[in-house]
Amino acid sequence: MDLSTRYLGFDLPHPLVPSASPLTDNLDNLKRLEDAGAPMAVLRSLFEEQVVHESRASEHFQNLGTDCYAEALTYLPPCSGLEHGLEQYLDLVRKAKAALSIPIVASLNGASSGGWTRAAGLIEEAGADALELNEYYLATDMECNAAQVEDRCVGLLKSVKETVRFPVTVKLSPFFSSLPHFARRLVEAGADGLVLFNRFYQPDIDIESLELYPHLQLSTSNELRLPLRWIAILHGRLRCDLAATTGIHTAEDAVKATMAGAAVCHMCSALLQKGPGHIGKLKTGLAEWLEAHEYHSLRQALGSMSLVNCPDPAALERANYLQTLYSWESP
Repeated sequence: MDLSTRYLGFDLPHPLVPSASPLTDNLDNLKRLEDAGAPMAVLRSLFEEQVVHESRASEHFQNLGTDCYAEALTYLPPCSGLEHGLEQYLDLVRKAKAALSIPIVASLNGASSGGWTRAAGLIEEAGADALELNEYYLATDMECNAAQVEDRCVGLLKSVKETVRFPVTVKLSPFFSSLPHFARRLVEAGADGLVLFNRFYQPDIDIESLELYPHLQLSTSNELRLPLRWIAILHGRLRCDLAATTGIHTAEDAVKATMAGAAVCHMCSALLQKGPGHIGKLKTGLAEWLEAHEYHSLRQALGSMSLVNCPDPAALERANYLQTLYSWESP
């Protein structure tokens, strides 16, 4: 069975790609993923806050004592004595490219345009094959309207694209008032792909200590429904690649994502739970399903259930909405 697909200009033997997670933050794990059959890997994110903190720390030590001794004005402390999140990340990119044969996609997580985006250029110089820009931003300012939120995200993408030449894909949340319009703006601004969707890790409330605390829950297959819907809506209408993330746990999940229009299926929770070997099981299951249903290749199924193949998408959406509501039967 031909499971090959194409994503961000790379021909991949199958679509099951490990996404940014603790499994992709060191070389040993990356080797395990490649040995398990991963066709590509997305490194764990480097956060805007890490880069900004490093910059401020470097500036502090470089200026330390300059007001006390004239000769100190030309003194720069050795960088080896400082903890550099960016330098460590660049080192991981270099080592991964030297040790692995699969494409390596770096990941930047940020919410504002600024000097920190220069990290994208350094990541490209270190050898990364592409960049996933994770625009994790929660709008809480009542004076900031929807257009301003979109402008902020588009501006961030443009600042990165001005720095690099390799492919850049944008990882989005679903919380935009008109996602198709915004997706088109991102593609027009230079996005080579879109990853749908980022998961907002909602904090819980500790009612005893009266504090908020983060509570991480891994995804389930049920969460695939949201990206499925929007990938199906966007497929064939934008000149970019689409990636499904959140809820890819089984071979059937991968089939659904492909039929909606996803070129690749990003996996995180399933691999954290079951280990890198789960890639091989899903690959086998995907091939078996396609063969059993008389498909000749994965590409034959790509986008077959997207809305561009429906003569009246809006009517279909309304019909499905009504049918779902009326499908409930009281006990």
